[in-house]
Amino acid sequence: MPKLACVAGEPSGDLLAAPVLHALNQIPEMAGLSAYGVGGPLMQAEGFDSRWPMETLSVRGYVEAITQLPAILRLRKELLNTLIQLDRPDVYLGIDAPDFNLGVELKLRAAGIPTVHFVSPSIWAWRGGRITKIKQAVDRMLCIFPFETEIYARAGITASYVGHPLASTIPIELDVKGARDRLSSFPEIKSAGLERADFDGLVIAVLPGSRGSEIEFIAPVFFEAMALIANRLQGQVLQFAIPVATPRLRPALENLAVRTRMQYPDIQIHLIDGNADTILEAADVVLIASGTATLQAALWKKPMVISYKVPWLTAQIMKRQAYLPYVGLPNILAGEFVVPELLQDSATAENLAKAVLHWLDSPAEVLGLQERFSTMHETLRRPTGLLVAQALTQTITEARQQRPSRR
Repeated sequence: MPKLACVAGEPSGDLLAAPVLHALNQIPEMAGLSAYGVGGPLMQAEGFDSRWPMETLSVRGYVEAITQLPAILRLRKELLNTLIQLDRPDVYLGIDAPDFNLGVELKLRAAGIPTVHFVSPSIWAWRGGRITKIKQAVDRMLCIFPFETEIYARAGITASYVGHPLASTIPIELDVKGARDRLSSFPEIKSAGLERADFDGLVIAVLPGSRGSEIEFIAPVFFEAMALIANRLQGQVLQFAIPVATPRLRPALENLAVRTRMQYPDIQIHLIDGNADTILEAADVVLIASGTATLQAALWKKPMVISYKVPWLTAQIMKRQAYLPYVGLPNILAGEFVVPELLQDSATAENLAKAVLHWLDSPAEVLGLQERFSTMHETLRRPTGLLVAQALTQTITEARQQRPSRR
């Protein structure tokens, strides 16, 4: 019975890994697969055994990681002991989270366990020196962007382009009306006593992030911006829809919503558990924290305003190590600023509101942006889950064929 160990350290990794597990379960050679490690609810729905909490690894930035370091080190020690001594897998799949996964992969590969890393670290954007460690730690790198394979080929690392799984799950053509119909049927909307007509007006999606630190730093200014937008669009039917990434984030977001409604009683704010895709498809424009979700919004062909705030020290460290002038994936893939980025001190409520309102006032620009995003979508659209599953199957097969020659 084949064994797969896997670590997905955050919700975006859970999203990436679930289609892989689904595809593995369809491959005859992987019949009876045992998959275990660290994962989220989407992976668990595919039969994954998550033995450690994903939330332990869901941190961003140097300063934030320091406070979580004891728990991370404890998890790492238990994971390595399990995989090397107690329940040895045929292959280890690291899903993103390079600061954690590359260290684990280095130890496992030294112990003779094949390692595959899915989602190349952004060595083309910052910390390019990591490619030396990658060469030592990874048997095979699976890239989600087409330009990355050449970088690894030059370094002598086996790599292949598998496309981005979001590009396959998100349709090329949108059904905004259908999405708004689904949105109006959600329990959170019905409990508010709202009518279907409310979603015939403007819908602004607000995605403040999936980590506690993101809610702490960027969500308050997002809510302030929402209030400014609502104030300037008085007289228009306007709804703000916010997907709540995980249940633990809801209390903080509810507190922000209550405070905002106290100041602006007429503002319509809806906190909806998950369902980010439906909210994005239904939206006219998106206010969003930098991260994987920005690509998700681009694949839904939405104009957006990207923002981010981290502690000052984290920002200084990242700024000194960056190679590109942009941080948002849509801009990185386009090779230019196709959507605005308002970061750190520039991330004020006034600036964010102004940028969102600009998109609403610029239909010709929105149309041009949608054409760019459609081209991007076609480039990234591959059977990603199947390609990753095939790479893992091949890695296991090759490792088993090599074992007799090692004795």
